[in-house]
Amino acid sequence: MLLDKLSLGVLRVLTPLGPRYVNPSLLQRLYLLWIFRNFHTLPAKVLSAGQRRRIERMCRVHGFVSLLELNGFGDIPVLGTLEQRPPVESESLPPRRPSRSVTVPFATDMQQGS
Repeated sequence: MLLDKLSLGVLRVLTPLGPRYVNPSLLQRLYLLWIFRNFHTLPAKVLSAGQRRRIERMCRVHGFVSLLELNGFGDIPVLGTLEQRPPVESESLPPRRPSRSVTVPFATDMQQGS
């Protein structure tokens, strides 16, 4: 199994469009086996900045390979799965003012209670 991963293993990257696969070189496969030695799936944010840069460069240089291209080899061993979720963008909304209908009766009740 380890020899299969070293010779044919791919990196699976989960994107918003679905899983994508990178076919790294032998040395890159060794590096990825080390990164994913304890876990099959890792979120991108747990990697160090250097590890993220290396994987991004790997994706850029080798590009993504379709699963159809990989199926020519039979079952492709996956070195690991990288979860790349897009950053959640929160909309900048102005602060909400409380409704007068909520604050007025409360203030009225307070004045009547005194």
